[in-house]
Order: sequence, then C-alpha cells, then structure tokens
Amino acid sequence: MAPAVTLAAEAPKLSSANTGFMLICSALVMLMTPGLAFFYGGMVRVKSTLNMLMMSFISLGIVTILWVLYGFSLAFGTDRGSFIGWTSDFVGFGGIGKTELWPGYTIPVFVFAVFQLMFAIITPALISGALADRVKFSAWALFIALWATVVYFPVAHWVWGTGGWAYELGVIDFAGGTAVHINAGAAALGVILVIGKRIGFKKDPMRPHNLPLVMLGAGLLWFGWFGFNAGSWLGNDDGVGALMFVNTQVATAAAMLAWLAYEKIRHGAFTTLGAASGAVAGLVAITPSGGAVTPLGAIAVGAIAGVLCAMAVGLKYRFGYDDSLDVIGVHLVGGIVGSLLIGFFASGQGQSAAKGLFYGGGPAQLWKQCAGVFAVLAYSLIVSAILAFLLDKTLGMRVTEDEEVSGIDQAQHAETAYDFSGAGGGVVASAAPAPAPAAPQTRKVDA
Repeated sequence: MAPAVTLAAEAPKLSSANTGFMLICSALVMLMTPGLAFFYGGMVRVKSTLNMLMMSFISLGIVTILWVLYGFSLAFGTDRGSFIGWTSDFVGFGGIGKTELWPGYTIPVFVFAVFQLMFAIITPALISGALADRVKFSAWALFIALWATVVYFPVAHWVWGTGGWAYELGVIDFAGGTAVHINAGAAALGVILVIGKRIGFKKDPMRPHNLPLVMLGAGLLWFGWFGFNAGSWLGNDDGVGALMFVNTQVATAAAMLAWLAYEKIRHGAFTTLGAASGAVAGLVAITPSGGAVTPLGAIAVGAIAGVLCAMAVGLKYRFGYDDSLDVIGVHLVGGIVGSLLIGFFASGQGQSAAKGLFYGGGPAQLWKQCAGVFAVLAYSLIVSAILAFLLDKTLGMRVTEDEEVSGIDQAQHAETAYDFSGAGGGVVASAAPAPAPAAPQTRKVDA
C-alpha cells in the first residue's frame, strides 16, 4: 500500500460571497451611528436635541480620518509587546493591495478595515449619551480624537488583534462587549466624574422630549446590530455567523420582555422608553457572548441583562453621578453581564470549544472573562478621566451656566431642532389695505 501523501492546505481565495456579505454588514454597522443619534436625540430635552445628534455624527468624520491615517495600524497591525500594533503598510492605507486578503480569511484587507472602522466610529459616540446638555462641542470633538487614539485603538488590539494580551489569554469577545460597550461605559463614568452634574439634576424634570424618535433609533440599532454581530465572524462558511444572527434576535427579545416585566412590577407601567432600553440592553449583552452560547443560553443572557440593566439605571440617583441617558446602566452593566455570563453559558459548540460552568467547563473561562472585563474597565475609566481633566483645565469641557439653562443647541450650533414659528394657522395678508378701525360708539346717558 502506497504511503499517504500529506498536502499543504490550500491558501484561502477571495470569496465574492463573503466579501459582499461583509460590505453589507459594514453598511449596517455604519447605520447604527445615526440610529444611536436618534435614540439619544429623542431622550434629551428639546433644547439639546441637535447637540445630541451632532455628538454622534461628528464621530463619523473624526474617527474615519484617524482610522485611515494610523488607527487601523495601531489596532490591527503587527503586535508590539501585546499592547499595541503597528504595520507601516496600513498607514494611510497606502500599502494595501485591492485584492490582498486579510490573513486566514477570504475577504480583502480593505473590507476588514472598513468593517472595523464602523466599530471604531460608534464606540466614542456611545459615550456622548452620558454627557448630554453640558459639554462644549469643540471640546467633545477633541476628546473623541484623543480617546480613540489612546483608549479605543489599543483596547481593540488587546481584544481582537493577533498577539494582543486578551486575545492570547483566550478572552471571548465576539463583537465588542469589552472593546466597545465596557470601554465606552467606563469612559462615560470617568468623564462625568470630572465634569459634574447637569444644572437641576434630581430637581428639574428631564424627561425625553420625543419618544417616537427614541423608538425609531432603537429600531435602527436593532436592525444594524445584525451586521455588527453576525458580520464579526468575517464570513458564512461554518454557521457560526448564522448562530450569532439568531442569538442576537433571541436575546434582544428576552431582554426587552424582562425589562418591561421588571418595570411593571417596580413602577406599575410598561413604558416605550423601557421597551427601547431593554432591547438595547439585550443587544449589548449578546454582543460578546452570542457566538459561544446556544439560543436557550441567549434567552438567559438577554433576560438577566434586561433585569440587571433596568435595576442599574437607578443607581445614578443613589450615588449621585449624572449619567444623562443611562450609558453606564445599559452599556457598562450590559457589557459586563454579557461578558461574564460566557463563563457560565458557553456551550463549547459555537465559536470555540471553550465551555462554561453550566456545561462542565469549570471556572477557567470565567476567570479569563473577569480578567478582560476588569482590565478594560479600569484602563478606560482612568485614562478617560485624565483626558477629561486635562481638557477641562485647558479648553474647558462645559458650556457656561447661562448656555446650559437657555439651551446648548442655540449656544453651540446656532440652530434649534424644531421651528414652531410657522406652526398653526397664520394670518394671510390681503393685497388691499385694511379698513380703518371704526370710531368707538358712546351712548348718551340722561342726567
């Protein structure tokens, strides 16, 4: 019998199907940033609507340019000491061939780079919800540039870059529980501890001014999140992306229902804001875990996150930090919950063979998840607070008290979200001159 001949594995070839899928996913993730703008924009008061929209939109401009210049190289370049990357060919995208494949995959480097760009854009935009009503737009724009450079790009390398310490440790983060949500939530906490509360916090009513806009934003986020999550597997060849797609829907539904049930028991009503917030909490929690758990596990992840995040949004009143739109309660807490629950619900049948406690895997994966969660939380919290402190002492982070009270939209953007001057029935001017008013009539009174 002739000896068996072992052939070297064929190098991956460009897949038009996977490439097209990833381009669509990239567009879906891009849509999430305007969706976030609507979600946040409807939650603030009328006088802050445009500022809230712009705080998300400006990230599309700033981070895109930084990503092309050096961000992609820092995040996904050749590892340097397990903490940062660098590949000179990635700088300015000048050394990337149009058909050059991302190593080990069937999609071009350009496609991978633009997909990851959309993650880099939305992450600092998430922070903005905690800072509503009170931050100078110029200071916010500079904060985005600095924060992306010294926080997001390194953390993305830790978690997803080959050679990054969390990646090599085996921390599971399918699509951004640590790198995106914990990162942004911890940054939000760091900044608001520096800049302080809104004028009238816990005294004046600060209710959402447009709940239909909130629901529209939540719907766009839910829709775009399928690209955010399922696309993170970078292809459709083994079914893991399909599992993530299903788990995204399942966990989001469970979280929304759990939030509403908690809200009904605790406050006596099912609110539209609760439905929207619960859905986002489920999306956040399933982001790191959806490739590792079964659909039944996704129900558990979503339900647990829905209840815990609903409970967490009230902590700001107990501890006195002004998280305007509950970035900490939803994104930080939801990211922690979703990341840690991998240590319990990982089935070993999804993205990897790693198993959680409930599947006989022991505590090993849970400890890895704890390491990733708390390292990212501490780094982002501390560095973000330092950045905010430096900006506050130089440029000044906050608008003046008069501008905050009168409305940040007019002060920072010279516009208002709603023009009511033409509303209602106006008076149509006549071409003919108006008749002179009649002389007042008097009645003679007899003496």
